[in-house]
Amino acid sequence: MQQVRLSVLCLILLAPLVWAHPCCGQEKPYTVGVGDILSVNIFAGGASQGNLEVTVSSKGTINLPFLGEVKAAGLTVPELTDATTRPLAQDYFVNPQVIIAVKDYKSQKVYITGAVDRPGAYALEGPTTLLELFGKAGGVTRERANVAFVLRGSMGEIKNDKDVEQLVQQKEAIQVNLRELLDQRMTEKNIRVEANDVVYVQPATYSDVTSYKISVLGKVEKPGVYDFQEGLTALDACTMAGGFSKYAAPNRTVITRRDSAEQRITINLDKVRKGKEKDIILKPGDRIYVPESWL
Repeated sequence: MQQVRLSVLCLILLAPLVWAHPCCGQEKPYTVGVGDILSVNIFAGGASQGNLEVTVSSKGTINLPFLGEVKAAGLTVPELTDATTRPLAQDYFVNPQVIIAVKDYKSQKVYITGAVDRPGAYALEGPTTLLELFGKAGGVTRERANVAFVLRGSMGEIKNDKDVEQLVQQKEAIQVNLRELLDQRMTEKNIRVEANDVVYVQPATYSDVTSYKISVLGKVEKPGVYDFQEGLTALDACTMAGGFSKYAAPNRTVITRRDSAEQRITINLDKVRKGKEKDIILKPGDRIYVPESWL
């Protein structure tokens, strides 16, 4: 009884974790389509009765020994295996074994373009997430903006030379925040891509690039522009810039922030270093200035 209670308690504790993950649940199996190359092995009577590779024809069929033309498109591999085994057992062999596998995935593709290393069409080899597609395409580039658009079932329009940016404006696209997906690791943003989808990783404009930087200026060892990171503080930024120089006055550091209007925030980084004052979390576009000491 105690073991049953423990099992129930474990299920209750784990349930939120299972349901929270976007890729959990029953995965939809791959559906065979036109152009796919299948390997088919038929065993019966203690010997091989056929070992071949077949391509799914434009009619959605394959040709097999004994059976001739068999419908394949639209079936999963287990369904096709069953559709092949049953007539062989009924008319030809006792307890035949049929092993079918997809050797080359060609029927289901997605197209990715924009700020990725290798844009183009990629075959779906089963359930595929946005991050997995980025991996196939060599990853996103540094010139990306912070949004990707997923256009369901639009690959045919790209083949007809339609401009992808026009498609984004004309069609109802799914928008994925790449800062949340790639930087903040929000797994719920890692959506599945589907056959014939178009994924457009928007390139950054100059304003996009500069808005996700911070500047550290004045009396630091390496003044300059640095990439913004979530959770970065004023003291962290000065450390990234090599620390304070000999004649720095960290107690009079100024952060300039542009929201709706320019804002100047004074912070004593000497006290922050000693734990006597709270550090300030930076925002994209902040400028930190460390003045020179008066002495």
